[in-house]
Amino acid sequence: MTGEMQQIVLASRPEAAPVAENFRLEKVALPEPGEGEVLVKLHYMSLDPYMRGRMDDAKSYAAPVPIGGRMEAGAVGEVIASNSPHFQVGDFAFGMFGWASHGCLPAKELRKIDPTQGPITAALGVLGMPGFTGWHGLSAYGRPQAGETLVVAAATGPVGSMVGQLAKQAGLRVVGIAGGAEKCKLAVDTFGFDVCLDHRAYADARALRKDLKEVCPRGIDIYFENVGGKVLEAVLPLMNPNGRIPICGMIAWYNAGGLGEGATEAGLTGPSIWRNILVKFLSVNGFIISNHFDRYPEFLKEVAPLVAKGELRFIEDVAEGLENAPAAFMAMLNGGNTGKQIVKLI
Repeated sequence: MTGEMQQIVLASRPEAAPVAENFRLEKVALPEPGEGEVLVKLHYMSLDPYMRGRMDDAKSYAAPVPIGGRMEAGAVGEVIASNSPHFQVGDFAFGMFGWASHGCLPAKELRKIDPTQGPITAALGVLGMPGFTGWHGLSAYGRPQAGETLVVAAATGPVGSMVGQLAKQAGLRVVGIAGGAEKCKLAVDTFGFDVCLDHRAYADARALRKDLKEVCPRGIDIYFENVGGKVLEAVLPLMNPNGRIPICGMIAWYNAGGLGEGATEAGLTGPSIWRNILVKFLSVNGFIISNHFDRYPEFLKEVAPLVAKGELRFIEDVAEGLENAPAAFMAMLNGGNTGKQIVKLI
């Protein structure tokens, strides 16, 4: 098959927050699938906070994107050529195709998507990596019990909203933290949170902690960590003994690397963090969801029926066009999205 495709590559490494010049849109030859490979015309791709870490040349759980390399992303689309008996032309597939209009991967690295069971975009969010992340982190490390109190930041994002809804169904008091009054209303009215606080309304962690204490009168048993920053500092002193903190992400610090700019400005230091963990017997578990995909079938079996019946709700924020992916990504890192950020490619 001849022709061209588009892709976005890493043109340069960001020094702090990414800028448009860090990305480059290119045209390249359409790949020819080899033995056992499948060529897919992509319809939608996912934008996720972890991609910011891939832009840095720093030691991590995965190798960085090389300069000139295609930006990483999960995407879904239609098979247009196949050298595998497991995929036929016209099938829909999910894979880690990257920021591109087309992708070619071995069939063993793809997951077949049934478009009759719901929108194919669900494979990028509520039934994909973000939803699975929330489900696994809560069940494996949050270990929720009816009557407990859970706090989750980035409450209306695809991970936070999954955590909040599952916790509410399990009988917990669920408190969200989000950026802006509109998102807080969404957390309560759409996702069923008991209450949601707007972190942008607070000048510092101390002010946020004061109101958080009022809405969590029995303390906090589970804090699902997506953010870091002043939210973490506000939460830690309110954790109950034997509390649990699944660590999924720290988006507040991603643009500065390490602990990040401002991490110690208001007293969030190593000694204070470790003392809280020690004297309150906290269980703190960092996890990377790619290490746990053996549980993915269990997740789908439990969660897919809830989504189909409308008992788990989700929202998608759709940007149009591959060329607009960098702008959507940069906005997402600053909380500019509402719900799961995806890019429509056709």
